[in-house]
Formats: sequence, C-alpha cells, structure tokens
Amino acid sequence: MPPISETERDMQRLEAALKQLEAEYNMFFAGRLPKPPWETRGRVAAMVKQYDRAYIQNYADRFRFAALQARYQAFVDLWDKGLRAREEGRATTGPFAQKPKGDAAGKRTEDTVKHVAAFKDPMREMDKLHELYERLADARREAGEDAVPFHKFADLVKNQVKKLTSEGHSEVAFRVAVKDGKVNFTARATKSGSED
Repeated sequence: MPPISETERDMQRLEAALKQLEAEYNMFFAGRLPKPPWETRGRVAAMVKQYDRAYIQNYADRFRFAALQARYQAFVDLWDKGLRAREEGRATTGPFAQKPKGDAAGKRTEDTVKHVAAFKDPMREMDKLHELYERLADARREAGEDAVPFHKFADLVKNQVKKLTSEGHSEVAFRVAVKDGKVNFTARATKSGSED
C-alpha cells in the first residue's frame, strides 16, 4: 500500500472531527449536554477554513474536501436553525423539535419513578444491584448529572440495607425518581417482600 499523504491524513482527521461534532450536537439537542459544543465547532471550522484557502493538488483529495465542506455547511445551517428556534421559544418547531408526549407538562411537577428494587442482601443480589445502578446512572445522565462510581453506589446500598434491616425490617426498597429535573434516590424499609 502506498503511504498516506499528509492531505489525506488531514481529510481523515476532518471527517472524524465532523462526526464528533455531529454527535455532540445531537446530544445537546437531546438534552444530554448543557451547552452547544462551541469548542469542537471552532476546531472544525478552523480546519475547513485552512483547507478552503489552501490549494489541494490531488483531485481525489479536493473532491473529498468539497464533500466534507458541503456536509459541514449543511449541518451548520441545520444546527443554527435549531438553536434559533430554541432561543425564540419555539420548542415545538424547528429541525430538532421535541413533540410533547401526552400531558408532559403535568408530569414535570410530580415524581416520575424510573425504577424500584428491594434488597435483603445486595451482595447476593448482584443482578438486581447492577440493574438499579444502570437505571440510576441513566436518570442522572438525562438530568445532566455525573454518574456515581459503582463501588461507592454498592457501598451506599449495602450500608442502608444493613442499617435498616438491623432495625428489624425484612428488606429495603430503593427508588430512582426524577422530580423537577432532579434525580432522587431514596431507601425505605419494607415490612413484606413487596417492591412497593
């Protein structure tokens, strides 16, 4: 195989950076990033500008750059329209509009229970513990919060179960809920074996 030219290597970098930028904008419009990815966009824009001003000798590289540049410009137009719609309060219009689901406005004020699990001995119920951790991590990500390391989470659950079962309760129920955009993780002793 012939060695990869510097221009082709740069085109590969530009393509990878454009994919990353697209992913970051998708996460932003889905609510998983708190602000638009301005830094990544600035890096990609600088790369595009650099090659737009330079002379590319190889026709294949020139064609590839033109395709990447057109794709970048189409995305920029789309993202700017989405941002403008958001800033103007048109959440139900624009390219990234989220359609309201039923009575979504009413659900925001009350608890949305994501998951409930009851434990007698968390170290012997690892599948349930992992499931509870995944649900909590998902809820925290959706709310824009960092996930807690699993070992700290497992220690917390173990200590809560130990504390409440030592008070005479048979098992402890843990609940992952979201209220007003914030994640609540609560433990409650249960008298029977129900997960309520």
